[in-house]
Amino acid sequence: MVAVDAGDSADARGAERPGEDGGGPPHRVVALVHPPQGPFELGCAAEVFGTRRTGLSTAYDFTVCTEVPGPVRTTAGYDMLVAEGLSALASADTVVIPGWIPPDEPLPPAVREALLGAHGNGARLITLCSGVFALAQTGLLDGRRATTHWARAAGLAARFPRVRVDPGALYIDHGDVATSAGAAAGVDLCLHLVRTDHGAAHAARIARHMVMPPHREGGQAQYAAPPPADPVNPARAMDESLAPLLEWVSGRLSEPVSVETMAGRLRVSERTLARRFADQLGTSPGQWLLGRRINVARTLLEETDLPVEAIALRVGLSSATNLRRRFQQALGTTPGGYRRTFRTAGGRP
Repeated sequence: MVAVDAGDSADARGAERPGEDGGGPPHRVVALVHPPQGPFELGCAAEVFGTRRTGLSTAYDFTVCTEVPGPVRTTAGYDMLVAEGLSALASADTVVIPGWIPPDEPLPPAVREALLGAHGNGARLITLCSGVFALAQTGLLDGRRATTHWARAAGLAARFPRVRVDPGALYIDHGDVATSAGAAAGVDLCLHLVRTDHGAAHAARIARHMVMPPHREGGQAQYAAPPPADPVNPARAMDESLAPLLEWVSGRLSEPVSVETMAGRLRVSERTLARRFADQLGTSPGQWLLGRRINVARTLLEETDLPVEAIALRVGLSSATNLRRRFQQALGTTPGGYRRTFRTAGGRP
């Protein structure tokens, strides 16, 4: 399960940021590290925002800062040298907090002031995994939904009762602040922000370079600690996997596929299908199917000259009117507005 606050109109916000074809300066991303720093969480942000790739324009400028410049301990047993101090946050467009260990450590006053200052300057603040424990101490998450690793969700809720903790989401984006679940979900959030800034096609190119899907379906339920295997039938979990069904449906989006069709494909009841989707993906069959249709429509709007009516038929949304309504509900914009913002060079019918 992912969550984007529709009221923030994330795609409209992306139109105001420097784009890969916009000719402006790269979007400045600053990661705030804190000893002992988890290298994987930092690496997630660096891989998406800081890696230069052949054939892809430079859309981001990535740097790292810390409260006291110099050697910063890591959880992997080595130190890394960080030259930038908190002043780097003043010019950031995006601030990443890639973990906060231990989670119950108080936020230093200077760090809190720097984060609030960056937010006040218009920067969006995002957290990966335990980084939410630092952001929550600024008060910016009060009254808002936030997520973290499923094993730390209860601790976050107990310590910050004004934060509406959602232990099921992979990430939650409010526009000015965003939070992600466990470490690898930080990649999901970072790629989501690339989609927001530069469109689905650019995010997909980065994901292909990383050899991973540009968007993972569902929520944390599919990754949380599983119940004991069935000792009578250990193959049962494999038999109940939704993966073959998801692949089958994804190849037939132009057809009138429904929840009833999906249940019939698996030869189960719609109620059983809904249970499996909730258990494995953290969403409903209908919501998953609509999300797939909208994601494919986004790619077609970016990379082809197909009219909106034709795209609606290709993704199974029946009409341009229905596609516009679904787009407005999901993304806060119209198909035409989305295409104008994220149209890539070289699109063809």
